[in-house]
Amino acid sequence: MLLNLNSDLGESWGAFVMGDDAALLSIVDSANLACGMHAGDPRVMRETVLRARARGVSIGAHPGHADLMGFGRRPMVLPPEDLSALVLYQLGALAAIARAEGWPITHVKPHGAMNNQACADRAMARTIAQAVARFDPTLILLAPVLSELAAAGAEAGLRVALEIFADRTYEPDGQLTPRSVPGSVLHDAQSASAHVMAMIEAGGLIARDGTRIPTAFHSVCVHGDGAEAVRTARAVREALVSAGHVLGPLPAVIGG
Repeated sequence: MLLNLNSDLGESWGAFVMGDDAALLSIVDSANLACGMHAGDPRVMRETVLRARARGVSIGAHPGHADLMGFGRRPMVLPPEDLSALVLYQLGALAAIARAEGWPITHVKPHGAMNNQACADRAMARTIAQAVARFDPTLILLAPVLSELAAAGAEAGLRVALEIFADRTYEPDGQLTPRSVPGSVLHDAQSASAHVMAMIEAGGLIARDGTRIPTAFHSVCVHGDGAEAVRTARAVREALVSAGHVLGPLPAVIGG
């Protein structure tokens, strides 16, 4: 398969350091950069763009709820006009820095609770997808497989890259297991890489109860904020390459 390996980066802000971006940028093909609302700040955004450019890693905006204290993982219910403005604000902030540094954004992936909510809520998904399309209809929307967000992206005329998670488990309905459930996050690198390879062999998701859900996918995500993030990303990449799969930046995988 032609696949993409991505990670959520640029999530440090102020005096707070989150993850090992330098190491992950030597492993992944694409990076989703925080835009200052759930994490990140202008300096971190610029530094991460420059690091990604030096490595040839494609970058995307990673907009989230305005929730630094909760790292964007607490659900929020916003009027559509407020949600649209929040997404546009974050896309514009990162796009300005990226353009100034000569390494423009190529995709968008919502973060945390914003992403999870949009996966199940078609109205919210449409608001986000339409905001992305209004900002730049050439951008790729990176969305979880079998989600309302993926469907809304296609409806809005965007190219949609379907994503699976290496370090998260799934429920029988195809949704991610809530983080409040023990075992929902795979902290061991080998368990995560085995999870990915099993999904490739199955041609879709494998839920916690063993349910198999057929689906195509284009990208594998390893969360960048975990203690095992670097080891997990490296293990997943090595497993994919050893099995003969070809990895590349998101625009190369999705194409025109």
